[in-house]
Amino acid sequence: MKPVKSGLDSISRYLRTKKEVGRRKIGLLVDGPNILRKEFDVNLEEIRDVLKDYGNIKIGRVFLNQYASDKLVEAIENHGLEPIICSSDVDVRLAVEGMELVYNPNIDTLAIVTRDADFKPLLNKANEHGKETIIFGVEPGFSTALKNSADYVILMSKDSMSGYDIIEGPEDMDPSELEKYPDDGQEKSTE
Repeated sequence: MKPVKSGLDSISRYLRTKKEVGRRKIGLLVDGPNILRKEFDVNLEEIRDVLKDYGNIKIGRVFLNQYASDKLVEAIENHGLEPIICSSDVDVRLAVEGMELVYNPNIDTLAIVTRDADFKPLLNKANEHGKETIIFGVEPGFSTALKNSADYVILMSKDSMSGYDIIEGPEDMDPSELEKYPDDGQEKSTE
């Protein structure tokens, strides 16, 4: 067992060694009413773990409507994410917060979990300002337009995540196991 380091100076030196150079600074936004449904069985911990392999989640927010249960809010907090309860349109609040991340110099990657094509302009603006974009989506109703606007797309299923363009990072993932997202040429809307 290693001796415990004491003193502020030694703690500061230790923490400086833990900084990782080159890791992405990620802002994660989750469209709760659109994604956190029983039929999709989305696992926030899996999403967080995939992103942690790629970078550091600096901001993680899950947007919910006013009907969200206390158990859901508690579960989101237990995953280390911030629940945002919206009394009006969740999509508008998520888009506004997303634009704040686009202009935030401390964030270089914007990750959105949704199926909704309403966030295509947000992704376009993020790309325009040099932010990397990652979209997590589920079927049915995953927007083709949204898929084509992001740098990386991760399609989630009940059993596992597969990628259209998978993020570099998770070395334990075998690319031959990934399903390519079929492009049917039709835009799908979830609203």
